[in-house]
Amino acid sequence: MCTMIVENARITGSGKGSNGWFQVNQAHVSFDHPVSAQLDHALNIDFVNESLGLNARVAVELSPESAFRLIEAIKNALERGHEELGVLQADSG
Repeated sequence: MCTMIVENARITGSGKGSNGWFQVNQAHVSFDHPVSAQLDHALNIDFVNESLGLNARVAVELSPESAFRLIEAIKNALERGHEELGVLQADSG
C-alpha cells in the first residue's frame, strides 16, 4: 500500500550526480515504496535543483532503521561542530 507520505525542505548545498557537482536547493523526503532498494517501505530522499532539470538529482533509499541511525549521526556531527567550532545550531522550535 502506498503511503503518500511526503515532506519537502528548502536547503542550501551541493550534490554530485552523473554530470558532476551541482547546487541543490530542495530535499524531497518520503516514506513509501522504494524504486531500487529491496524493501517494502523506505525513507526516500531526493536532493534536487529542479531549475537544472531531471539530471540535477541525487536519490537515496534507506531502511527505516538506517534512516534513524543517519538522523542520530547528523545530530551528533552538528552538535560536535557547534561545540568545537561554534557553528550555529538550527532553532529547535
